[in-house]
Amino acid sequence: MKIKNLLATMLLSASTMAVVAQNETCIPNSSIAREAVKAGNFKDAYEPWKIVIENCPTLRYYTFTDGFNILKNFLETNKDRKSADYQKYFGELMDLHDKRMKYIPEFLANNVKVPISVEGALGAKALDYIQYAPQMNLDQAYEWLTTSVKADKTESSASVLFYLLDTSAKRMKNNPANKEQFIQDYLMATDLADQALATETKASAKKAMETVRGNMDALFINSGAATCESLQDIYAPKVEAEKANLAALKEIVKVMAMMGCRDSEAYLQASLYAYQIEPSADAAQGCAAMAFKKGDIDGSVKFFDEAMEQETDNNKKAEIAFKAANVLASAKRLAAARNYANKAISFNPNYGAPYMLIASLYAGNYKWSDEPILNKCTFFLAIDKLQRAKSVDSSVAEEANKLIQSYSAYTPEAKDLFMLGYKAGDRVNIGGWIGESTTIR
Repeated sequence: MKIKNLLATMLLSASTMAVVAQNETCIPNSSIAREAVKAGNFKDAYEPWKIVIENCPTLRYYTFTDGFNILKNFLETNKDRKSADYQKYFGELMDLHDKRMKYIPEFLANNVKVPISVEGALGAKALDYIQYAPQMNLDQAYEWLTTSVKADKTESSASVLFYLLDTSAKRMKNNPANKEQFIQDYLMATDLADQALATETKASAKKAMETVRGNMDALFINSGAATCESLQDIYAPKVEAEKANLAALKEIVKVMAMMGCRDSEAYLQASLYAYQIEPSADAAQGCAAMAFKKGDIDGSVKFFDEAMEQETDNNKKAEIAFKAANVLASAKRLAAARNYANKAISFNPNYGAPYMLIASLYAGNYKWSDEPILNKCTFFLAIDKLQRAKSVDSSVAEEANKLIQSYSAYTPEAKDLFMLGYKAGDRVNIGGWIGESTTIR
């Protein structure tokens, strides 16, 4: 019994002495390295830092951040990536990332505030790997970034989200078979960015994420994956395979609608299958487009009506109503087309396009009287609509002005109106299906 106690005491003493020895070695070197890093003297910081990171890595969390600064400085000042020194320091940088991931749980267990998760640290490693690797393995970088983002989700940094998509785009360029995965990565990365933006309160972080969000859209649009033809090739077989999978169908509808591919067969068929499982505004619009393509005007409008019922955003409701108005206009159902255009305006009073449509309906079907001069007064009314369009929506002003100039050539002359008892400033009622009044000028 006495022997056991003696052995325990000896082991405890040895452990205590080791801790003391470590502290005597590490604490002074940690201070020296820290001050040298603060002064930008990375060369003198390196050796004392190495002693600390090798002997007592959990002494201070800033041992890791100082190490990143030291090693990155060495790599940035040595442009020869084939040199032995460059490869040595790059290897140490990667090892330092691995060591940080290993010890983050220990720091957290000891209530040390760590600004990054293990998964986030993996994403940071991937970014440094992309920037500094003597010869980068694209698949390796992509694997690390994907693992990081899928774990960290909305906590992912803006840079990690962007470079996930960037490496995915490069993988697609190297192998077109990765095109669908690139599209999936785009959807995931932008969705996470949008969620992060919705909750971010720090101005600098919000600005960084907004910038990256725009860059991701630009990368996707310029990637070559975003054409309707390529999306049709990707999704056509998938629609049939996933026709009972609502989540997959919604994703297809979302992507193709976003890229303006509402006429594609894959979009139309996916919308129909999705609508049959769960009616929604997007799916109903796809069904409306399919019905229109088949010449079923009533069926198309019916689906547009259902889309408006499902939609909660008034601006989107206005767009749906306007689409219905165009469908009816194509079938020469003029009064009904105007009704839907007015419905669009009721949802969004600052929407100029419906006014433009009504103007074109009037100008294209201006005859309502046996008196040719009175028929020409319809163009005054069309111009009224165009004036209203550009007053509420500056985006249509240029087109509206061109049409105003064009329609003005068809308005009646003052002398001809005078013979009918009208002069400038008088009101004239436009009859027939139009049933509105306008002012003569």
